[in-house]
Amino acid sequence: MSVQIGTRPDSGFDDPLGMLQDCHRRIERFLQVLTRVAGRALGRALDAEESAAVEAALHYFRTGGARHTADEEESLFPRLRACAQAPAGTVGDLQHQHQRADILHAEIDLLFTAWLNLHTLSPDQQQQLQAATAELEQLYAGHIELEERVVFPAAAQLLTRQDLVEIGNELRDRRA
Repeated sequence: MSVQIGTRPDSGFDDPLGMLQDCHRRIERFLQVLTRVAGRALGRALDAEESAAVEAALHYFRTGGARHTADEEESLFPRLRACAQAPAGTVGDLQHQHQRADILHAEIDLLFTAWLNLHTLSPDQQQQLQAATAELEQLYAGHIELEERVVFPAAAQLLTRQDLVEIGNELRDRRA
């Protein structure tokens, strides 16, 4: 990943909660790409720059986005549920949102892949793509806010240093 002057460097495996927040910034950026292209390029073939940006975003969500969900559902959420004061209902809501996001990602991936391969979408497909990207953008906005304002601060207070080390190791293993 390129370095941008004046920005905070990405967190490492020794700061798994920071890594999850860094992933949120990437999710927001790549989702913005998909939403922007879906809104401005409908009715025509994608140009080379748009195609490359869409392909990069789709690739991110297939790999990095899927890993991020696993990081939360397999590493963070089970440990939070084990804590008596954890926001358990919130964790359940977030998992339901992950399921909805997975459905939307599959739909968006299918539509953008068709657009890339066929160079066009039908009016119904265009409408479906715009609706799916808008819903996904709205879902992620609330989802990320809830995680960053409630879940991650709770995790920082409730989880032990050993829990965080184990989570960091699991994040590293998923990326090996």
